[in-house]
Amino acid sequence: MKRVVFLFGLLVMFSMNACSGNPSVSGTSAVTKKTAIEETSQGKVVHLDQAVFRELVWDYKKNSSAWVFEGDMPVIVDFYADWCRPCRSLAPTMDELAMEYKGKIRIYKVNTDDNKELSGLMGISSIPALLFVPQGTKPNFSLGALPKDRLKSMIDEILLKQKKNNTKQN
Repeated sequence: MKRVVFLFGLLVMFSMNACSGNPSVSGTSAVTKKTAIEETSQGKVVHLDQAVFRELVWDYKKNSSAWVFEGDMPVIVDFYADWCRPCRSLAPTMDELAMEYKGKIRIYKVNTDDNKELSGLMGISSIPALLFVPQGTKPNFSLGALPKDRLKSMIDEILLKQKKNNTKQN
């Protein structure tokens, strides 16, 4: 009986640590603006917290009444949570897109559980939620885990302003 209680105690302790939201456990860590720019330039998806989001995307404290994009190239911000199965299924696609479009766009991720103020401000009520931020115009939201070909079309049309040629060649 003592052995069962001991094992149960260990199980509870490990499960509490695994669900604590500790960045070292969840695979996210705080980055600086400089690190985020360097890593996205190499084709990596970078996890942002609220402070770095304000430096790289929109400083909602400084410009609370108007959208003022802080970035130097178009971005996608993937609002997600670790427990969200569609978010997890979208992650490899976002990694692939970051590599394919490196030097043209930046892809960031924001954990909604760890950044509740930002998530509430952005009106995130369902995840995954993708914020497409082109330069010079207002951002667009897309909800759900979209297939890669649809995401590529949205990147080309919304962020890079490239229209698809739908005419058939003879």
